[in-house]
Amino acid sequence: MKTEVKICGLKTGEAVDRAVALGARYTGFIFFPKSPRNIEPDDAGRLAERIRGKAKIVAVTVDADNDDLDEIVSALSPDILQLHGNESPDRVLTIKAVYGLPVIKALSIREADDLKRIDPYIGIADRFLLDAKPPKGSDLPGGNGVSFDWNLLDTLDESVDYMLSGGLNADNIGEALSVTGAKAIDTSSGVESAPGVKDLKRMEEFFDAVARAEAAMAQDASLAGRSK
Repeated sequence: MKTEVKICGLKTGEAVDRAVALGARYTGFIFFPKSPRNIEPDDAGRLAERIRGKAKIVAVTVDADNDDLDEIVSALSPDILQLHGNESPDRVLTIKAVYGLPVIKALSIREADDLKRIDPYIGIADRFLLDAKPPKGSDLPGGNGVSFDWNLLDTLDESVDYMLSGGLNADNIGEALSVTGAKAIDTSSGVESAPGVKDLKRMEEFFDAVARAEAAMAQDASLAGRSK
């Protein structure tokens, strides 16, 4: 599978094992009390040991202070920190300096102007996660099961390394990949039977849909090449 897949919001050994067995390159553990996917650092650490070295371990935080990050990094030993709050470029630089870990900076997208928020982080964040802006009334910066207009990414500079997120599931991932050509994708609610409850069958369906989309795009590219 060429597309890098991140399964986020993992909370059980069964889900962690299955995600990696299906081909997940990244496993995300969320540390945000308001989220139904919130997990305690020690519990996340035990789960991570099951798959360490088989997939990248990502600690997802929202405007966490250094005390919280100290606890998370100590318990989990993550490969990557994902910052999903309002962390400024200076804050990202500080976190990278303190913990010596690469950072994924999540940004919420609804309209074309939102893409301009990427610029101050270029050269600072190691990768971006482009998520949909939360609907009104939601306390969650991500995991809301909503998407944004993927066509907005037509204007994004090709040098920007990003992971596509926001409401991705087995039904729409084919279109999402076809429209964006995203090389990395993130899903959480899209493989759940209820908020915070990973569904192994939906996980399988998601990976199957990604594989079908990859095959279709490869065929289209081959046909286009022959027609030249």
